[in-house]
Amino acid sequence: MEQHYKLFRVRELAGDDDDFVAALAAAFLEEVPVDAERLKTAVAEHDYYNAYQAAHKMKPTVDLFELGVLQDLIVVQDWGKFEKTGEDCSKELDVVLSAVENATQEIKTDFNL
Repeated sequence: MEQHYKLFRVRELAGDDDDFVAALAAAFLEEVPVDAERLKTAVAEHDYYNAYQAAHKMKPTVDLFELGVLQDLIVVQDWGKFEKTGEDCSKELDVVLSAVENATQEIKTDFNL
């Protein structure tokens, strides 16, 4: 448990209410993988607007669950926000996508979702 994510800040937010922690974990599973796929597609298609939107939406949850990739996500977000046509954010994107996949699988197992 909690190898690819941390619940410290989630528990702090939830006031150690286990039902609320589980609800936040379920919300993570419903939203973050979808946003990560949107981000992946947007970067591949050089769709700066949607890359920015997806990364920006993911930031609070990635930070709350402490996936350890916030700085990489910000690089991808800024790539989209500032339309950095001459830059490649694929390395940071891969780090983010891997972290999301690992956390998703672990949360599914840990919370039986």
